[in-house]
Amino acid sequence: MWARMNAPQPITMPIPGGIDPVPVPRAAVPRADGRVDLIGLTRDQLRALLADAGLEPKQAKLRAKQLWHWIYNRGTTDFTAMTDIAKTMHPWLEERFVIGRPQVVQAQVSTDGTRKWLLRSDDGQDYEMVFIPDADRGTLCVSSQVGCTLNCRFCHTGTMKLVRNLTAGEIVGQVMLARDALGEWPSQPEGRMLTNIVMMGMGEPLYNFDNVRDALTLVMDGDGLALSKRRITLSTSGVVPMMERAGKEIGVNLAVSLHAVTKEIRDEIVPINKKYGIEELLSACAAYPGANNARRITFEYVMLKDKNDSDEDARELVRLIRHYKLPAKVNLIPFNPWPGVPYECSTDERIQRFSDIVFKAGISAPVRQPRGRDIMAACGQLKSAAEKISRAELDRRAAEKQAALG
Repeated sequence: MWARMNAPQPITMPIPGGIDPVPVPRAAVPRADGRVDLIGLTRDQLRALLADAGLEPKQAKLRAKQLWHWIYNRGTTDFTAMTDIAKTMHPWLEERFVIGRPQVVQAQVSTDGTRKWLLRSDDGQDYEMVFIPDADRGTLCVSSQVGCTLNCRFCHTGTMKLVRNLTAGEIVGQVMLARDALGEWPSQPEGRMLTNIVMMGMGEPLYNFDNVRDALTLVMDGDGLALSKRRITLSTSGVVPMMERAGKEIGVNLAVSLHAVTKEIRDEIVPINKKYGIEELLSACAAYPGANNARRITFEYVMLKDKNDSDEDARELVRLIRHYKLPAKVNLIPFNPWPGVPYECSTDERIQRFSDIVFKAGISAPVRQPRGRDIMAACGQLKSAAEKISRAELDRRAAEKQAALG
């Protein structure tokens, strides 16, 4: 069974739903020691794996239940610590399996308390996650891809080549590593520092739908990490055909990287708009399952000087939200610069004016305070490796991605 699950995948991976074939190099690289990592497996997969390894069906079912509890409720990575499993079985488990965590290449802490981890997979791929502490919550920003499918021109991550999708285990592993670092085992709903998850790290989650869905299902499992779906937000740049499916199969909060209200400007800064335009995107938002005034859709709007920040832009944003009857709020994000970017952040006065116009129309439009800028952990700044890229190379990569998306 595991051989089937871990079989090499084709270089060109069709995105779930029969849409948008995007080139994703995905050579399967097994662990050097031959053991199987249990992180990311469902209960049924775990049980089947134990049965394939030689346990009788009843024994496999019992051991799977015990392992699940120790892995996801207790945070245990050492089989010898599992006291309700016979000591004689510990060596058998250790020989065949591992309960892994991403390798930490670098851990940084900002002056404002934000933490950023540069992580490395077993096949040597780097990606990042960020933890943002606040007085009443702690939010983990989780990555879904190594690099990014898209090429949003203001986003540092968008300049990266897409290397591959992260597996369900690698996505869940970020949450578990953060819980390790915060000392939050065993799992319990009260008194947590890590209270919220946002799928807003590296990558476009809806272009890695199956793995994101499977990972979040594990995160929301009441017998394990037990994080409520009301505490999880999935952000998309506008992969319209996958949005309804995300609402039905995952059911978490939706955030949309809007960033502009006209075709001309959104085509420039969020080029997926050339494939799925604003009207199509907002219609999909209006149809998103579960959206209501208690669970509003969040529109992310990065503030770019003289690009998308005029009074007219604010009024058009209000008009669009009203026209599509959207239960929505708007997060205004001061642009976080990075080396080589051609944009500047709007002035504080301009951002406040924009916010005031939207607020006066009865739509919440808070200004998100930048966090972790000093360690390049702020919105749009995540990038797994420091590299100097020429403008010509940036343009070439952007054209390549756009051609793949169609």
